[in-house]
Amino acid sequence: MSQITTHVLDTTRGKPAQNLPITLFAQTQNGWDELASGVTNADGRISGLLADDVVLAAGIYRMHFATKPYFEANNEKGFYPYVDIVFELDGSSHNSKSHYHIPLLLTAFGYSTYRGS
Repeated sequence: MSQITTHVLDTTRGKPAQNLPITLFAQTQNGWDELASGVTNADGRISGLLADDVVLAAGIYRMHFATKPYFEANNEKGFYPYVDIVFELDGSSHNSKSHYHIPLLLTAFGYSTYRGS
């Protein structure tokens, strides 16, 4: 399983957010480097965002959720054209490949997130 997973739920519709583009970045001294990207499936997830053998180093990472195309595809005008969730891995569990689940609960006029399991 990918070390980083996500699940996007459209809480207005009460359904998973399908076809929502997501990109994972790592912070560097010069900005952000793209690590992986994908589009959510019918269950609002991206299977295999990272290869199973990839273990991320300690650092700051960002998941970019491109919400505008999702809202437009659903004939909805959203207030947030994208959602960026920035998080930090401390590396304390680097050898055990800790799993990090980063869900997004989404509506056209709000969102929330938390560290899932």
